[in-house]
Amino acid sequence: MTTLWRLACCIAVACHAGLASAETVLERVAAGGKLVIAHRESSVPFSYVDPQTGKPVGYAVDLCLRLAEVVRKKTGMKDMPVEFLQVTPANRITVIEQGKADLECGSTTNNAERRQKVAFTVPHFITGARLLVKAASPIDRVEDLVGKTLVSTKGTTPLKAAEQANRERLLGITLVEAPDHARALEMVEKGEADAFVMDDVLLYGLAAGRPDPKALKVVGRFMTTEPLAIMLPKNDPGFKKLVDEEMRRLITSREIYPIYDKWFARPIPPGNTVLNLPVSYLLRDFWKYPTDQVPF
Repeated sequence: MTTLWRLACCIAVACHAGLASAETVLERVAAGGKLVIAHRESSVPFSYVDPQTGKPVGYAVDLCLRLAEVVRKKTGMKDMPVEFLQVTPANRITVIEQGKADLECGSTTNNAERRQKVAFTVPHFITGARLLVKAASPIDRVEDLVGKTLVSTKGTTPLKAAEQANRERLLGITLVEAPDHARALEMVEKGEADAFVMDDVLLYGLAAGRPDPKALKVVGRFMTTEPLAIMLPKNDPGFKKLVDEEMRRLITSREIYPIYDKWFARPIPPGNTVLNLPVSYLLRDFWKYPTDQVPF
């Protein structure tokens, strides 16, 4: 046996041993390890840092803390340490994929491309593009914008959806690109545009932050559909099963509704604003048969 062949064999054996000894999340915690929860900096109200306390808060964070309790019970580790790790849109998937965090609690869309790298549990929110108009506007759907002006933020999915709808339905809408959400909102308020198309959760948040939130309203059916869910490692079936079961229990027992209302129907930090965003008809329907399987 040549030296080169012996080296190759040693590498193969070492790699196999490494794979065989790879710990699952539950095994690591049961051995005294910590559970790492990834969070976002400013994904209001899902996952963000409260500037008054410096701690991560939000709807998804609360759900992840519920999941942490289930891990404690399953492993019998009552003193299981929980560590928070701040992530960005750019690195959130890599952090989970590389095992640097066990749960990503934010506003991440579960789609086919991402499922190649990570796993997702049952969606905790379904968002999509809708329209923001003045409170007195008669506009109620995209078809009402025939011959009118519609603004959206440059480079966004809602803008692409609006362009497609306008083209395919021959609506004759004048589409305008704004450099950011703030400018698009300002155009509606000043009458420079008849409506602003964007993810509805962002529209509610933007309206809630205005001096007179009641001067604006969100209307129309979803033009896009994006299920938001907590990310977890792809190849850890035992951990995923535990997480999925608890998410389904929270939904079917309706325990998730007070958690939802806490962040979408009541004052939230830091400015004690109220989003006034009830559970959508789409999310209610999806929660009738909660599953991690989504058709996207």
